[in-house]
This record gives sequence, C-alpha cells and structure tokens, in this order.
Amino acid sequence: MSDARTPGAGSSRRAAAAVSLALALAGCGMADYYWQGAAGQFDVVARAKPLDEAIGETDDARLKERLERARAIRAFASAELALPDNGSYTRYADLGRPFVVWNVVATPALSLVAHEWCFPVAGCVSYRGYFREDDARAEAARLAAQGYDVHLGGVPAYSTLGWFDDPLLSSFIRYPDVELARLIFHELAHQVVYVKDDSTFNESFATAVEEAGLARWIASRPPAEGARLAAQRDRNERLRAEFRRLVADARVQLAALYASDAGEDAKRRTKAAAFEAMREAYARAKAGEPGLAGYDRWFAGDGGAGPNNASLASIGLYTDELPAFRALLAQEKGDLPRFYARVRELAALPKAERRAALAPLASPEARPAGAPPRSRDARGAAVS
Repeated sequence: MSDARTPGAGSSRRAAAAVSLALALAGCGMADYYWQGAAGQFDVVARAKPLDEAIGETDDARLKERLERARAIRAFASAELALPDNGSYTRYADLGRPFVVWNVVATPALSLVAHEWCFPVAGCVSYRGYFREDDARAEAARLAAQGYDVHLGGVPAYSTLGWFDDPLLSSFIRYPDVELARLIFHELAHQVVYVKDDSTFNESFATAVEEAGLARWIASRPPAEGARLAAQRDRNERLRAEFRRLVADARVQLAALYASDAGEDAKRRTKAAAFEAMREAYARAKAGEPGLAGYDRWFAGDGGAGPNNASLASIGLYTDELPAFRALLAQEKGDLPRFYARVRELAALPKAERRAALAPLASPEARPAGAPPRSRDARGAAVS
C-alpha cells in the first residue's frame, strides 16, 4: 500500500525495485522480457496522477464525469464488497495508446490446453504480456513458427496483485458504467485471493466477485438509474450468453476430436471445418442480433485469420470454474467476507485437491437457481 499522504509513493519505490530486479536477472537470460515488464510498469506508475489533480487539469467534460464515476465505484467496492481499501484506482494515467499491454496465448495445434509461462511472483500463467505491441507480435510470430495456435489480444487492465497501486487507465475509463464497474471489481478481487500456477481458479473467482459486485452496485443506485443500469447489464449478458454458446459448442466438438483416435491429417481437416462452422453460426446469430457485432474483432482474429484453439482457451480461463464459485457464494448466503475466507481455504490446497473440492460445486445441483453456466466475454479474455 502506498503512503496515504503521498498517493503512489510506495508504488514508485516498488517500480524502481522492479527495474533493478530486471537488471539483476540479465545473467539468467531473462533480461529482455523482465526489463520490458519492469520499465512498462514504471511508466504506468509515473504517468498516474491523483484523481483530484487529473479532474482539475482536464477540459474534457466526459473524462471528468468518468473519473468521478470511477471514484464512486471504487469507494463502493471497499465499503460494500469488502474489497481492499488501498491506493488502487485512486489515481489516473493517460497511456496515449489503446491498451496497457498485449497478451499472447498459445496452444498446440491439436489441443485446447494453453501453454504456460512461469515467473517468480505470479507463478505459471497461461499468457505472456507485453507493454509494446511490436514485442507481443514478435513473440506471437515466434510461437506460430513453432506450430502453435496463437491468440494476441489487447488488454485494457491488469492487476499487480497489490504490489503496486494500480491506477485507473485511459484504456478503460470511458467504458459504459456497467463495464467500468465490472472491471474495477474484477481487478480488485485479484488482490483478495491469488494462487500461483492456477490462472483458471484466479480468473473464475474474480469473475464471480465482479458478478456479485455488479448486482449489488446496481441495486444501490436510485430506482431510475438502477433500472437503466440493469437494462444495460441484461443486454450485455444476453449478448455474452450467445457468444458463450458459440464458443462452448466449438470447444466441446474440438475437445472430442483432439481426444479421438483419428489421424493427425483427419484431425486438422475436421478442426478447420469446425472453426468454419463456428464462423457461419456467428454470422447467422448476428443477423438476428446486430448487437453481437461487438464480437467481430474476436471472430476475425489477429490479421483476419479467424479464431483458433488459443482463442478458445483464452475464454475458458474466465469461465471454467465460475459455476463452482457461484455455488460457493450461494452456500455462504451471499456473505462476501465468508466467501473470501472459503476461497482462501481452497487456495491453500494443492492444485489437485483444489480441483477435487471445486468439482462437486460445479454440478447443476449445486448452482443457485437460474444461474447461467458461463459469464465472460471476449473482452474478459484479455483481462488478467
């Protein structure tokens, strides 16, 4: 946590320490990657200004309104959701670019299991982030040349897990109210519980918190505003549900294909046909629901290549264990501090035991009545 009298001071010291760490790792062959990460984080921290200062300096009325809105959402997160009360999202950084980082996800050509990269603090994660798009593209090209399916996506926000005071960023500050609240709740949840080497656990937990937080925030608003926000949320959820259905159908078909005894050539032909069928299904769905056009970029894929195994894997990170977390929150009757305590207990288990404990919670019988089986979209695939 930063010094309360000088917001961000602690983050600046930690950012400088991170740069020193990158230099110290030069002899380990990791210098280039760690340097770009440390320098990129330092740049974000250096750009951040206290909200009062950022609001006072700008002539952009819309930006002022968004910053004030974010401040209110941030206060709600700690007061009503028991999320960390610290310096995160109390400052604002104008990045001068559309995304803060670009993530690379890779899978084998005939698998939906994402490749993992391992780091000293975060442990093993199913993506690799770069602060420069060119660097991310170079890594994506290197992996593609090795035969991997690769997904490259711009990331509007990420969590430093409490090591730094994460600022509000220009990459997401103009999001509609519902999506802005989702993002802030999700990223703060990563500061509550984070397990090394288990990306799906971490992201599914944070998604459960964002869902519960969003429902409570909407309920706290005046009636007319609450009705507007609820309509916005419901529309977004309807579009997400259709997107999730298309993704889930393809994942089921491809998982069965890759586990079959078919030869490699046959698998590759059937894989290509499955993705073509997925794109055609999307076109039909979009004809009946124009709002789905928001997923055009995901379906186009980087460079127009279309979705692939890595694209599907990136979505699964945010949803695969979500039903279990929803059920766990329902067992605690919506009490978030008790829910967090239960999740911490799960986090302390070895990974295999954690999976075994979550499995029965994910069964239809364990889910709250009416809860959908999935809740994350292509935007979420990029958030870490």
